[in-house]
Amino acid sequence: MTVDRIPLAGVIGSPVAHSRSPRLFSHWLRKMGLQGHYIPMDIAADKLESVLRTLPDLGFVGCNVTIPYKERVMEIADHVSDRAVQIGAANTLVFREDGTIHADNTDGYGFVENLRQNAPDWDPTGGPATVFGAGGAARAILASLLDVGVPEIRLTNRSRDRAEQLREDFGDRITVHDWVQAGNIVEGCTTVVNTTSLGMTGKPELRVPLDALEPGMLVTDIVYTPLQTRLLRVAQDQGCATVDGLGMLLHQAVPGFERWFGERPEVDDATRAAVLR
Repeated sequence: MTVDRIPLAGVIGSPVAHSRSPRLFSHWLRKMGLQGHYIPMDIAADKLESVLRTLPDLGFVGCNVTIPYKERVMEIADHVSDRAVQIGAANTLVFREDGTIHADNTDGYGFVENLRQNAPDWDPTGGPATVFGAGGAARAILASLLDVGVPEIRLTNRSRDRAEQLREDFGDRITVHDWVQAGNIVEGCTTVVNTTSLGMTGKPELRVPLDALEPGMLVTDIVYTPLQTRLLRVAQDQGCATVDGLGMLLHQAVPGFERWFGERPEVDDATRAAVLR
């Protein structure tokens, strides 16, 4: 990329019209007075590789990747980070000047930074964590929880086989429990995480007994529509610290923005307001 070209970035997926990332990146670019543009790109599956190979010639410095291409881009990229390999998905691509594509995953980083910002007293090493769900988001979150020193993760999923696969992939600090026991395994935990879409607008509620929640626990939900899910409402009523899922979306975007536009953005109240507007 020559110095006089305005850097371009975007988000690739299908569909992408719902993505809030364009609002987020446009806010940061305006706030920081940087030249650059960030656009949503709905790409057909049979065009994905050819589009990715063409974008650098058009002035693109990278892009985010969303459903359904987070796994597929790893096969296309020339270099894949160890973290993306561990998680099995990539959400951030960097187009390098030599024409190669570097794939990374920043979801786990975004998850942990959201908790550190909004629950500064959280000590992940202080006790076990309970994680609901065993999908793609769960893989990134499990990796990040293990990295920050959670001693034990109690994992439960409606399909036990998927949870067992994650235990096999991530090791014996993870114990798998039947979904019918989901309410019981919360007892004595420091951290409780919902990684499923249950509770999201248009989806069924997370119907897990929550009687074992108690003050001192940190409860977080990756769902951010609505911001206050049933899980977070009940946890708040029972004296837990709670963190909504919007911050994960905001923080996971920070490394990509810095790589593409050269400066590190700040996640603050104005950032949240811009994305929610």
